[in-house]
Amino acid sequence: MGINFKDALGVHADTLALRADRTRVLAANIANENTPGFQAMDMDFGSALQQLQNNEAGMLSTDDDATALYRVPYHPSRDGNTVEIGVEQAAFSQNATDFQTSLTFINMKLRGLNKAITGQ
Repeated sequence: MGINFKDALGVHADTLALRADRTRVLAANIANENTPGFQAMDMDFGSALQQLQNNEAGMLSTDDDATALYRVPYHPSRDGNTVEIGVEQAAFSQNATDFQTSLTFINMKLRGLNKAITGQ
């Protein structure tokens, strides 16, 4: 009998993939801090995860309008750039912490599976 890792890891594998996608979006925001007219983006993590779980194929595109959202700046700039570096750095840091938490859960699940397989 084979192990279905999708079932064994549960929501944590999907969470890890979404956190990685959000890292790319936030990194792009930070990289374009000084680009005139750049519109900062983020994703609604909860709705993206729900959409991924509801999708039978298990595929999610972060370019989808349902998950990609434009960030509204607290202090608009004259050049039309909506990136606020403090906001982006805080979101990036929080996302990195959440990524590490998801990775820890996956690691614990895999250790448990290893112990079950080896009979410990």
